[in-house]
Amino acid sequence: MITTGYAVAMIGIALCVFLCGVGSCIGLFKTGSAAAGVLSESPKKFGKIMVLVLLPATQGIYGFIMAIIASGNLAEGMAIGEGLTILGATLPMAISGLVSGAFQGKTAANCIFAVGKEESLSGKLIIYPAMIEFYAILGLLISIILMSGI
Repeated sequence: MITTGYAVAMIGIALCVFLCGVGSCIGLFKTGSAAAGVLSESPKKFGKIMVLVLLPATQGIYGFIMAIIASGNLAEGMAIGEGLTILGATLPMAISGLVSGAFQGKTAANCIFAVGKEESLSGKLIIYPAMIEFYAILGLLISIILMSGI
């Protein structure tokens, strides 16, 4: 029997996966588009830009991991308070995944364009989108900490 608490918890888990996935899709759209432009002029730079292209994909992975962790706390007949607690625990990852994925993609795309102009910068430029990654990791960690308290 599906209860209101269970349904609310499922909404939180679904939002976490969905919003993190959207953030990753936006970011990957930006990096993939930038990479296509650079590679059309210089295909040999593929290895130098691949990490920059893939960085925004991690938010979708983090959202999936959080959903698996949160799913372990689902139980039939959950009270509404329990469902709201799971919803609240998944929100830090959901929001940070959406925002950081989109902005990390923008940053990484600009770094890809820079590598297109000066190939030797690829190792140095990874730090800028990686700084945004840090906030996605913080969102994941706080969601895990909140979930462990349930």
